[in-house]
Amino acid sequence: MCGIVGEIRFDGRPASAALVQEMARAMQTRGPDSEGLFVQNALAVGHRRLKIIDHSEAAQQPMIDAELGLGIVYNGAIYNYPELRAELEAKGHRFFSHGDTEVILKAYRQWGEACVERFNGMFAFALWERDSGKLFLARDRLGIKPLYLAEVPGGLRFGSSLPAVARGEAVDRSIDPVALHHYMSFHAVVPPPHTILKGVRKLPPGHTLTVLPDGRMEQRRYWQLTMGPREEADLTRGEDEWVERVLESLRASVRRRLVADTPVGVLLSGGVDSSLVVGLLSEAGQTGLKTFSVGFESAGGEAGDEFKYSDLIAERFATDHTRIRVDSRERLLPNLDDCIRAMSEPMVSHDNIGFYLLSEEVSKHVRVVQSGQGADEIFAGYHWYPPLLEATDAEAAEAYARVFADRDHADYAAAVEDAYLGEDHSRAFVRRHFEALNGARPVDKALHLDTTVMLTDDPVKRVDNMTMAWGLEARVPFLDHELVELAARIPAEHKVAGDGKHVLKQAARKVVPAGVIDRPKGYFPVPALKYLDGPVLDRVRDTLDSARSRERGLFRRDYVERLLQAPSDHITPLGGSKLWQVALLESWLQVHGF
Repeated sequence: MCGIVGEIRFDGRPASAALVQEMARAMQTRGPDSEGLFVQNALAVGHRRLKIIDHSEAAQQPMIDAELGLGIVYNGAIYNYPELRAELEAKGHRFFSHGDTEVILKAYRQWGEACVERFNGMFAFALWERDSGKLFLARDRLGIKPLYLAEVPGGLRFGSSLPAVARGEAVDRSIDPVALHHYMSFHAVVPPPHTILKGVRKLPPGHTLTVLPDGRMEQRRYWQLTMGPREEADLTRGEDEWVERVLESLRASVRRRLVADTPVGVLLSGGVDSSLVVGLLSEAGQTGLKTFSVGFESAGGEAGDEFKYSDLIAERFATDHTRIRVDSRERLLPNLDDCIRAMSEPMVSHDNIGFYLLSEEVSKHVRVVQSGQGADEIFAGYHWYPPLLEATDAEAAEAYARVFADRDHADYAAAVEDAYLGEDHSRAFVRRHFEALNGARPVDKALHLDTTVMLTDDPVKRVDNMTMAWGLEARVPFLDHELVELAARIPAEHKVAGDGKHVLKQAARKVVPAGVIDRPKGYFPVPALKYLDGPVLDRVRDTLDSARSRERGLFRRDYVERLLQAPSDHITPLGGSKLWQVALLESWLQVHGF
């Protein structure tokens, strides 16, 4: 787990070592252990390293294989690298290190750009050929690892962080109206290739980008999730068989994510997903497992923690458990700017600060954790899936958007200044996505959208950003692509039954106590950022009343004043604060100097 940056020039000028070093410094927390720089004519790359696999200097990056004429900077973890290494050694390849980075180089030499199809893991890397000057960029199937791109006059920049890639005057930092519409309307999810800045794009998950020395580029999709049965037997398999298949696949996924030269802990929310991860790790023989939970004070009639459930799991599996209780007045407000600074893109979910403060504490104990993100999206845990079982194709996209979207287009138009008005980009995006899945059921279309887009650009990005702010690597076993593909095959009825995630809950009953399964659905509550008042509201008001905010002119003043007067009257369908959404974007832009 690390941070990568780089620049390649197409105009005959040398790449800027100074710029790349500056970009790398902007991501120091992603790789606090060491740094590296490689410069050769039109290419300059930088790396920040977090030592998880192979702590030796032989695994230092940028890694150069002079014999093969290849180099790489890489962020992530290839969990099946031992198996791939053995296969490559059998084909005659010789290794000088013991980690997964060199395996990528040898795999590229052996299988070319198709090597990515053999990797099980999370990754974003830039690999170059010394002799041809070709650059090859790749991102993992579910987008667990970020990869941002900025086309500038005469060149291309790339990196693990948007603020890092946006360094330098050549990048257009103006607001992208399409991205702004998604941010305000699609629950702050900005689908690739867009980001909130016009000049920065992101490589979509499951894609590669080949860049030639003359500036020609070819983007290729190497993985696509197929929804619905794959074979005739899928239609007749009973619930019990699906349960066993899910449990078997999840066991394999959890075991894979133990590959590390350092202890692995768990972020334990107390929900069924993270509890199941703990149970399976215990089942796999892990003892003295370190687990961590965070909670806030109650507000607005909502409990601020779920400690009674996380305590139950900690006791059942005899984990070394740490509770972290956060007082909003003492810790939330003083840490809010640093939390926002840790966001590679503006992310409105309240629990960012929870993950940020949790990661700070966890990083004092371990350097790798497993987390339960992704189960709700791939196993249908949200409330908008059951109604879509009976929806028609004609009404499916609108039915989904009506429940998920924070605003309709009229509300968006009332919020932003005229310069940012345009089409209803968010609903048009949902319609295009649903229409592209011709033949799939409406509920499967929603699951596909959430798994491949929403999941990547909301919860997964949130966990990556907040953990990496403290040099902590988060691994997500529910996003093992083999498990995701299996879940996509399961008939929706087996997933949405009951309160959702039915087949997963049935699998969990074989591992964890029923008390964490048969309970109301919870979330990572941070009430202080939903029911804005007191010092937090004062901070929001100062941000939106600032000269920088007024000069930027994103939001209509009458709309801002209406939100400020009664924040709790303006809550989104998914329970978020419209005022916090507006303030968070302005805060993010200011914190990063945009």
